[in-house]
Amino acid sequence: MWLTQDRKSTIDVADLNCRVQTSERRENEETFDAFSVELCGSIQAPRDRCRASITVSLTDVTDESPSPVQAWINQGAGPDGPRMSAFCRRVELGRLPQRLTVLSEWTAVARIRIDSLAFARKGKRNLELEATISSADDGQVLSCTRCTFAHDNPALGYMDLQENADRTKVLAVALAFAVGAADNELCDCEIELIEDWARDNILANSERADEKDTRKLEKVLSRTVAFFRDGNKLDTSKICMEIVELAPVAQRYDILDLCLYVARADGFVAAEEWALLKDLAGWLEVDAEKFRLMMEKVLPIHMHEVKDVETILGLTSDMTGEKARRHLNREYSRWNARITNSDPGVQSQADQMLRLIMEARGQYTAEKALTIDN
Repeated sequence: MWLTQDRKSTIDVADLNCRVQTSERRENEETFDAFSVELCGSIQAPRDRCRASITVSLTDVTDESPSPVQAWINQGAGPDGPRMSAFCRRVELGRLPQRLTVLSEWTAVARIRIDSLAFARKGKRNLELEATISSADDGQVLSCTRCTFAHDNPALGYMDLQENADRTKVLAVALAFAVGAADNELCDCEIELIEDWARDNILANSERADEKDTRKLEKVLSRTVAFFRDGNKLDTSKICMEIVELAPVAQRYDILDLCLYVARADGFVAAEEWALLKDLAGWLEVDAEKFRLMMEKVLPIHMHEVKDVETILGLTSDMTGEKARRHLNREYSRWNARITNSDPGVQSQADQMLRLIMEARGQYTAEKALTIDN
């Protein structure tokens, strides 16, 4: 028996066939796109009224090496967010009416929310669906079928994201070296910190890293050190532009955190390092106040070669005198609460910050725009 499909092809219902249709669904006042899995044809069971289930899996077969379509797992997610695993869905079909059940029309048996899936790559993808009918009693496979269909994925795929993350880590190392060399003196302690970070982040998180990858990384690091010690410079603005395109803001903060620790590695922050750090924060498009608090934590005021009052205290040129004084009052209260801290280092930093705030307070009048004489 043959079934005509859209006047262009025929389906042999003596076999089991499947297809996937994309549709818009609405449930509980929520609208979403879904893959509808449909079957047509014959299912041979060992007996009448056999309980059956269908197991569905998806594979991306666009490229030479197929990649599994992943599913987001929300429950039990770790601190880094939801996890993924290869998509596999099992659906109970109930009892097949006869030993030989023939679906003479396309019949929907499962729906898959597209937003629950993670594809390998962005763009037009060729996907293969495999559907297996099994006995729900003993797991015996009754029939198996597969089909391919096209899907245009608008979001970055998980392989795209991994490549972006890997590239971002390489660029982070470049920026860290640029900060260390900003004062024309790349110290051994700065080099050691950056190299340790590179090994921990570029190699340790790679499942495929081997001895060859380790040697390759060591060579790249050695060449980079030589590059900067020869007095060469990188276009850090251009690097930051690429990072903004590749990395989410959380990863950009991680990069700045690395750069801050590089700046403090030799015990003080040179004026050139401080200037570059401020530029990096702007080019990486992070929140200025959050970055100021990061700098405050990693680079206490006694490390500064030059005290940049505006940046240290969070004052901006668009503040009126009144707004600046209110801001300084809040900063004073914050640091005054730390003057009795049990940590002598925190006490010392609080004392220096309070003196700096008192000096800054005297430079403002109620109506004048902010002006600080460095």
